[in-house]
Amino acid sequence: MTKRNLLAIGLSIVSLALLWPGLVEPALTIRATIEMFGAERELTNETRSVIGAVQSLHASGNDFVAGLILLFSVLVPVAKAALLVPILTLRGTPAAYRLWRIVQLISKWSMADVFAVGMLIALLVAKGTANLSAVAGTGFYCFAAYCLTSNAAFQLLTVEPPASR
Repeated sequence: MTKRNLLAIGLSIVSLALLWPGLVEPALTIRATIEMFGAERELTNETRSVIGAVQSLHASGNDFVAGLILLFSVLVPVAKAALLVPILTLRGTPAAYRLWRIVQLISKWSMADVFAVGMLIALLVAKGTANLSAVAGTGFYCFAAYCLTSNAAFQLLTVEPPASR
């Protein structure tokens, strides 16, 4: 196995270690306040993780948006990681090369998970009608780091096409 592929495997493991906290740790805290009679009153103070946002959106009937976030922020990353194992175990076979091409195709859509988180932030911000403040949490930084390391890992991973007969 090449050093490049070993580095890709190492980065994939790091990215998976970042994915879980990126999904379950608080990603964003939004606080909305209003000033009344000289005093500041808190209207809302919500903290959500990516998974918590999916659950909240589903519970409020926003299944389409919840499904998008679930697809691009949970299922696609897990699928990319799951395909790494057969790619490495089937090295040199046509099946490994086909799976690698699928991962390349999925990786082209990797900015979709950033889009999904952006939509989550936009939805949460849109709920406020007063002074707003938003603070990124640990989950946001872990998820962003996951996106970067995962993409770097799959850019480094090389699989040779099978020799034609």
